[in-house]
Amino acid sequence: MFPVLFEVFGLKIYAYGVLVALGAFLAYWLIIKLTKKEGLNPTHVENSFLLALLLGIVGGRISYLIEHPEQIEGLRDIVSIWNGGMDFFGGFLGGFVGALIGVFKYKLPIWKVADISVVGLSIAHAIGRLGCTSAGCCYGRPFPIDDGNLPGIYFSDKFPFFYVVFPPGAVAPPYMPLYPTQLMEFLGLTFVFILLLLAYKKKPFDGFVFSSYTFLYGLLRFFLEFFRGVTPPIEPIGLTWNQLVAIGMMFFSIMLFLWFLKEKRHEKVV
Repeated sequence: MFPVLFEVFGLKIYAYGVLVALGAFLAYWLIIKLTKKEGLNPTHVENSFLLALLLGIVGGRISYLIEHPEQIEGLRDIVSIWNGGMDFFGGFLGGFVGALIGVFKYKLPIWKVADISVVGLSIAHAIGRLGCTSAGCCYGRPFPIDDGNLPGIYFSDKFPFFYVVFPPGAVAPPYMPLYPTQLMEFLGLTFVFILLLLAYKKKPFDGFVFSSYTFLYGLLRFFLEFFRGVTPPIEPIGLTWNQLVAIGMMFFSIMLFLWFLKEKRHEKVV
């Protein structure tokens, strides 16, 4: 709702950049804390985290610009991530590659690192969606209400029982009631984060938290895509490419979970 937090000597400090940085910091703090509990080398995990973060930013930005080429008017538009414009799936792929490089370089246990990483990722992603709310990116479809409103968040008797109106200067269309997809995803990801924390404490095997995350987020994103207004559905199937990726995530999660169970039974027999 407030793209610019404040301005110092003509330099604008964007809420999106601040919130994304806050999310990354919290993820780092949590990952290092869990790393120490697992008895892993914090320096090795830290270096892997930084590499994953770097490639995640690059992947997320490249994917976003491929999806929204109309927003590129010059070189500055390519790198201006502080004003919004990151694609999660591109960032996830880039971060995954960066994390894998670190895992193989430092010979870290891949599934322990994967479990730790998605706990941190989920809270960072949740806070990042607050950044999307401030910038107006990843906005929703028009909300079914006739009244025009001043910028703000308003309650309604229709699902999801509130909607948002953005001011001029945001990425989203101004003065138009929209589904609050950014805040819906923030709430969903916060719930996923809580579930992953509980799962981490009671996990029956390494990789359980990672497979749980890929299923839960895939399910959440598939549902939210019906309300998002930035990605048109693919004809004739009526689903967005993000929903196809989300279905792939859920399928991958189920296959991975079954593989873990098979491996666990094999260990017991041996």
